[in-house]
Amino acid sequence: MHDPRVLLDPATDAVRKLARRGYSLDLERLEKLLGGRNAAIQKGDESRAEANRLQKAVKGASPEERPALVEKARQTKAAITLAEEEHRELEAQLTEYLLEIPNLPADELPDGASDKDAEEVRTWGEIPAVENPLDHVDLGEKLGILDLARATKLSGPRFAVLKGRGAALERALARFFLDLHTERHGYTEWSVPALVTRPTMTGTGQLPKFEQDLFRTEVADRELFLIPTAEVPLTNLHARETLAAEELPLAYTAQTPCFRSEAGSYGKDTRGLIRVHEFSKVELVRFVDPARSRAELEVLLGHAEAVVQALGLAYRVVRLAAGDIGFSAEYTYDIEVWLPSQGRYREISSVSDFGTFQARRAAIRTKAKDGARGFAATLNGSGLPIGRTLVAVLEQGQQPDGSVRIPPALVPYTGFEVIEPA
Repeated sequence: MHDPRVLLDPATDAVRKLARRGYSLDLERLEKLLGGRNAAIQKGDESRAEANRLQKAVKGASPEERPALVEKARQTKAAITLAEEEHRELEAQLTEYLLEIPNLPADELPDGASDKDAEEVRTWGEIPAVENPLDHVDLGEKLGILDLARATKLSGPRFAVLKGRGAALERALARFFLDLHTERHGYTEWSVPALVTRPTMTGTGQLPKFEQDLFRTEVADRELFLIPTAEVPLTNLHARETLAAEELPLAYTAQTPCFRSEAGSYGKDTRGLIRVHEFSKVELVRFVDPARSRAELEVLLGHAEAVVQALGLAYRVVRLAAGDIGFSAEYTYDIEVWLPSQGRYREISSVSDFGTFQARRAAIRTKAKDGARGFAATLNGSGLPIGRTLVAVLEQGQQPDGSVRIPPALVPYTGFEVIEPA
């Protein structure tokens, strides 16, 4: 959540920056809410000071003076209650408005509002020459490892069932990702809940704006949300806490199920594993010094790229346009892996710098040894999603005889080098 004073500061240039991502900031409304709240606070403070003065005056007043002073004290107490109610109401309105305002995009991002406006940063690997490539659905069915029909029978469309070597490959990918990040990149692994509260979702920016994209549960009087990514519980591990500035950066990882309604996808990628309601992902989260957040983003990007490179998958890195980054992000890179069946690169990982945006919402503060206080910067990235990685492994590894060769780095985890047609 933004500091309203920063948004109102002309030096921030918030109106122009937010317009780049298609958001119109109502400065007049913001100024009115902030001014009204501050006036209510001042009114309450003045009334409390007057109440303290009257309390002392009543004690020293004569019998003749006391009734008038008591009545004035009663009126002052009522004024305090009124000011506090006004303060609470305006504070709630201000918070509600601030929670709807997205993060300010970095000026370095290109203009635009879609993936077509992204800037290519670099490519890696040789695009495999696959004659008449099959997509991952046809491959999975011919190999006997993917069963979408039974998944639909169980749960409806946009779910998947993997079996045999497909399920083993899924498990191997998760173990490989976690081992790489914990042993080589220094991340601490966590096991976290997949059901979280409304304040937890609000802390990372999923609520209130994206409630339609979330799966929500209600049991008795308890409301919980299914997480769209482990970013939500990992980041909120430190909600309403103060971190020692000298201990930053903190690097966390977790493998969790992820749940997304895909309410805004409008029929895109309905075939196969690209865009499903439930999938598994290994997430990377970093808590860093705000002054180093952009440098730390490059570190995080390198960790995500290392996974794709270890698998030998051809990919590229793009810098997203200002109007195409996530609600909480100020800067985002996408890693896009080559899919032979589509003849183009498709996103496999997003790596984002949120600045202090999430930390302010979740009250993740820092304190240095010299007493200096502030908010942490948070970053997160996919490291990687299991399903989309499996898609890339199948498509880039397909052979003329219909088999799929497994990347050598995964063989110690799978126990096999190839998946033969069923």
